[in-house]
Amino acid sequence: MGIGETARTAYREALPALSASVVGGLLAGVVLGGMRAEFRAVPGLLVLVPALLATRGNVYGSFGARLSTGLHQGLVEPRVSAGDERLRGAVAAALSNGIGIAAFAALAAYLVLTLLGEPVAPAGTLVLVATLAGVLSGVALAGVVILVVFAGYRRGLDPDTLVGPLVTTTGDVFGTLFLLLSVRATLALVGGGG
Repeated sequence: MGIGETARTAYREALPALSASVVGGLLAGVVLGGMRAEFRAVPGLLVLVPALLATRGNVYGSFGARLSTGLHQGLVEPRVSAGDERLRGAVAAALSNGIGIAAFAALAAYLVLTLLGEPVAPAGTLVLVATLAGVLSGVALAGVVILVVFAGYRRGLDPDTLVGPLVTTTGDVFGTLFLLLSVRATLALVGGGG
């Protein structure tokens, strides 16, 4: 296969994922734009949003890359099996990393805003919001990554081409939606926030 054919194949495989990424990014922006009341109710939340969304991409992009490498090396079968310890281990690692980094980001945002003398919700409120959003978006992202990577691989597509745009898009969309739900659930539990 020549350079031109390789480029055309990569472009043909990536274009649908990149197009979905644009649409997903716009949807995530619409959700964020509608969260004005939540940002007022939980001071410091806006500072936390970029960190939460970026870590979704980092953690689950790495998870997708691990799956893709496992498929290419023949270490992972392109199907979900209860006995597949590699897949279970990779999912567990991604979830624990995603949840842990979400809680850490919340604490870091709280400390930075406190040091700067800026208004900020209580640390527990930010950690609860971030952790709940991390759990919900992590479960959704793990499922989507597995589904798309395995389905793409079975159809002869290179999963490495799909992982980047897929994780970015679904991370932004699920991240913002679950952040909104997490804020509302947390406010209901703590009685109004910071």
